Parts: sequence; C-alpha cells; structure tokens
Amino acid sequence: MEPAVQPTVRDAVHPAVALVDVVAVLGSFPALAGASLTVQRGEIVLLRGPNGAGKTSLLRLCAGLLPVERGAATVLGCDLVADRTSVRNRVGLLGHANGLYADLTVADNVRFWGATVRATDHEIDASLQRMGLANRLADVPVGRLSAGQRRRTALACLVARRAELWLLDEPHAGLDAAGRDELDATLRGAAAAGATVIVASHELERAGALASRVVEVVGGQVRELER
Repeated sequence: MEPAVQPTVRDAVHPAVALVDVVAVLGSFPALAGASLTVQRGEIVLLRGPNGAGKTSLLRLCAGLLPVERGAATVLGCDLVADRTSVRNRVGLLGHANGLYADLTVADNVRFWGATVRATDHEIDASLQRMGLANRLADVPVGRLSAGQRRRTALACLVARRAELWLLDEPHAGLDAAGRDELDATLRGAAAAGATVIVASHELERAGALASRVVEVVGGQVRELER
C-alpha cells in the first residue's frame, strides 16, 4: 500500500526553505553561525557533518522550534523571524526522541498526531499499514515496543500528519533492514507527492542514495557538496 502522503502545498511559488545568514543560539553557544540554505519543493536533501556541527539545530529551526537571532529565514512561505509558530502544523520533525506517549497504543498515538491535521480513519489505517504496524501491533502500548517498533510508530505518525516538510534526524536508527526499506520508500513517496524532505544522517551511503542533493554542515554553517 502506498503511503498516505498527500500534502496540501501552499505558497508553491516560494522555496520550501530559504535561510540567509541565519544565526541561532543555544544558551550562549552559536548553534548556527551565518547558515544559508535554499531547498526547493519536492527535493530530498541530505545534511552531513560531524556531531555538534549544527545539523539538529538546523532541523529544529526549520520546524519553528529554535528562534532566529539574526538573518532571514522562510519555511513554506512563513517568515520565521516574524512568527515561527505558524509553520509548525505544516512540518513534521522526527528527532532522536520519538515524541510518543508510552501509555497509549500504537494506533492511538497515530490517531492523536493525525488529529492535528484531521486525518481520516482511512489515512490512519494506511499509515499503520505503510510502516508494518497494522494487525497485532496496532493495539500494543508503545511502552512495550522494541526500539525499532517505536521508531516505526513515530514514522507512521509523521505519515498521518501529511507534512509538507519532513525533517528527519538519523531516521534509520533502530530500524531493521525491512524497516529501513519501508522508510526509504515512504520518503520517496512523500517527495513524489509534493512534500520536501531534509535528512540529517551519518549513514551516508543509504541516505545519499535517497537524496537529490547533499549539503555539509560544519561549525554552524552550510556548504554545498558536489554529487
């Protein structure tokens, strides 16, 4: 079954992401130090770079979770300097934490996150099926799942939300071979449906095969790489 990914793409004249000389601070530390990046709609972009380079901060900024101290930042046509909350319902962020409720079942977690965009029962079921969670796992509390199953559940929540921009931090972590293949197919399907995908990963061979473009994040700055 194909993923339930049918994003409502608004402001299509604008790039999905347009950052110009962005500075973002964590405490007193400049997590981003003059980062510039343009991502067009429908692209799958790989962020590579060492730990602490600013990849996670870049994803969080694009999700409207990290304030812009200086520079210009527009995501899905929303000015993050003026209002970084307006983009949050249109973006799906999957970080190292899965953002799940341990006491709820797999299906209830997907329904909860799908409700933020009024996902239908059919879309919820399709999301569970897409990530191999239908039938016996759907009614299992998340707290009883393996790490890989929790990762699949988080990805199913992301599918159900129909995000226009997918922001993924080491998304293959914890998944078995079948789960990784499902994830790759889901990301390709999302991009084909009009969504934009930005992946931060150390698994360069696998993530690089997905990406249409690779950029490197070093010292809070972004550098385009040749393919």
